[in-house]
Amino acid sequence: MNKTIKLISWNVNGIRAIAKKNFLEFLAEIDADIVCLQETRATYDQIPPALKEIPGYTAYFVSAERGGYSGVAVYSKLKPQSVKIGLDIPCFDKEGRIIIANFGEWQLFNCYFPNGGASLERLEYKMAFYEATLAYAKEHPKLIICGDVNTAHQEKDLARPKENQQVSGFLPMERAWIDKLLSVGYVDTFRLFNQDGNNYSWWDMKTRARDRNIGWRIDYFFAGPEVKEKVKYAFILPQILGSDHCPVGIKLSI
Repeated sequence: MNKTIKLISWNVNGIRAIAKKNFLEFLAEIDADIVCLQETRATYDQIPPALKEIPGYTAYFVSAERGGYSGVAVYSKLKPQSVKIGLDIPCFDKEGRIIIANFGEWQLFNCYFPNGGASLERLEYKMAFYEATLAYAKEHPKLIICGDVNTAHQEKDLARPKENQQVSGFLPMERAWIDKLLSVGYVDTFRLFNQDGNNYSWWDMKTRARDRNIGWRIDYFFAGPEVKEKVKYAFILPQILGSDHCPVGIKLSI
């Protein structure tokens, strides 16, 4: 008999910061089976003790070599068969961006994708990271990819597409990578259930854009060709505060 589980992905913009903003209460209320975090920005020693061992969950963390930067975490009620850190590509793995959990019939790929806005060099790094991820995705059709992808796919995925045509996060080359991922059989799970605009997962804090819902949808769950039929629902939780991103999630039949 199939069981339906809930998966949540959230760029928390610092795990130490979110710890002070009712994160444990959020976990209890959302009652997810797996929670994936991005941009934790802390070494293991810096993570608050209350977030290292949460009753009912097993936690997995990876941090960047550079302090206060990047990092991802997974809290899971399900026991994975194995957990892999990174892609075995040193220039990517040193930034602590990927945890891959193998659950047998499916695999979870929790990723904080690079931001390409700082320089041309970082944009090139982001595109190389994208291509490495695509190669892995092609080889693992049972993959669920989640995280902050740092790119809005279509015009309806951001509030002001015309003004951002030349901005990293909405460049044609970045958007084309999502097209490539979909062309090999992956699906953008949110778009299976909702085709409307005005559904965003990130807002600029400096301009108080969230108050006006001037946002971007850059956080995703992508499901591979051999697991997409397991996706029963997908959603965004814009009412959850505490970060410049909000959580996104899916319900999966396993």
